[in-house]
Amino acid sequence: MLQNYIYLVVAILFEVVATTALKETQGFTRLGPSLVSVAGYALAFYFLSLPLRTMPVGIVYALWCAAGIALITAIGWIWFRQALDMPALIGMGLIVAGVVVINVFSKTVVH
Repeated sequence: MLQNYIYLVVAILFEVVATTALKETQGFTRLGPSLVSVAGYALAFYFLSLPLRTMPVGIVYALWCAAGIALITAIGWIWFRQALDMPALIGMGLIVAGVVVINVFSKTVVH
């Protein structure tokens, strides 16, 4: 089971790299960031498919989304100097809280 979470973490990291590169593609007009983005998404989806063999799709996707949102938001704030207001922070907190509730209390999570 730990292996599934490792695959999921790897998938999330590739997705975060791909999304960060996507910002730099300028509409896929820059070759380097475009290649990083496409390759990153391909690898992200491959690694995302691995835990889906045994874990519920809703749980995997919830974890994928929450972690991706939190990490991309942090990168946007730190790297791209994008401002975060209180509603954005509250919304992200609610997303993270939702994933915690699913993982701690839901019977659909395979441990």
